[in-house]
Amino acid sequence: MPHHQILVLPGDGIGPEIIAEAVKVLECLRQEHGLDATLDYGLLGGRAVDELGSPYPEATRRQAHAADAILLGAVGGPKWESLDRPLRPERGLLAIRADLQLFANLRPAILHPQLAAASSLKPELVAGLDILIVRELNGDLYFGQPRGIRTLENGEREGFNTMAYRESEIDRIARVAFEAARKRQRRVCSVDKANVLEASELWREVVERVAKDYPDVALAHLYVDNAAMQLVRAPKQFDVLVTGNLFGDILSDCAAMLTGSIGMLPSASLDAYGKGLYEPIHGSAPDIAGKGIANPLATILSAAMLLRYSLNQPALAERVETAVGRVLNQGLRTVDITATGMTAVGTQAMGDAVIAAL
Repeated sequence: MPHHQILVLPGDGIGPEIIAEAVKVLECLRQEHGLDATLDYGLLGGRAVDELGSPYPEATRRQAHAADAILLGAVGGPKWESLDRPLRPERGLLAIRADLQLFANLRPAILHPQLAAASSLKPELVAGLDILIVRELNGDLYFGQPRGIRTLENGEREGFNTMAYRESEIDRIARVAFEAARKRQRRVCSVDKANVLEASELWREVVERVAKDYPDVALAHLYVDNAAMQLVRAPKQFDVLVTGNLFGDILSDCAAMLTGSIGMLPSASLDAYGKGLYEPIHGSAPDIAGKGIANPLATILSAAMLLRYSLNQPALAERVETAVGRVLNQGLRTVDITATGMTAVGTQAMGDAVIAAL
């Protein structure tokens, strides 16, 4: 088993609290289950701005390039919203994704059977839900140029962004989706807005071309507005959804709430070789930071994805996921997923329960 270097970026808000529990899990795997890894710590986001003057400091950049995988808590908060845009914590997240060429964002939306009643939809609509959203992460409006805010001749200000995708960018994210589908139910739904956007018109053309290399995988297309409607009408119709950066950002959060809590869902952002940054999909939740009530399970499950995709340790990943299931079976819940008859526990107690289950 090769030695691995893991970079841990606690971030802002509840980030340090939830990361601490995921680190406990990794340490347990190191000490008791044969994981050969070294953990290094760095700064990203608001805390990095405060201490080093940049949301993605050079020191963190060097650490990130040296690591085999990165585990991130969350970045951002009201404290930094008044800063100039290049200094805002979220720019650090965008910068590390672009710098490491982490183009493929994998967001599973899995409903744990123990949480069916916590979903905002009727249990019969979501029971057994298992969707994988594959979101392109390095293009679209988030990175397109030109962009900015300008003053027109009449004195009125105008904000503008550019939605752009190259064929190569579409091709590589489509292949990630088709490969993932081959390990699942062999169905891909590509989401675009090809009826009004030229960028989406090219997107659909390239996805259809890639599909010819995967004759064993069924391909369907949906416009993004219809896809949003279908997610809340009949979500179990989907297996793998593949889409661009903007649409994926919105749809993945919509899918998250189908599962009962955004605090349960992990994510992976991968490069072409399997190196990745792993993070819960929820934000830094500054309103509950320091209260010890944040749900660490999404971060712990992100660590499981790290084991599976970057460290090639599927058995250890499954061990962590099974432990989380056992804890839920015990009736333990953080406040975001609690229900009548369940035992409400804090962040550290939930982490301790997962360790005990391991």
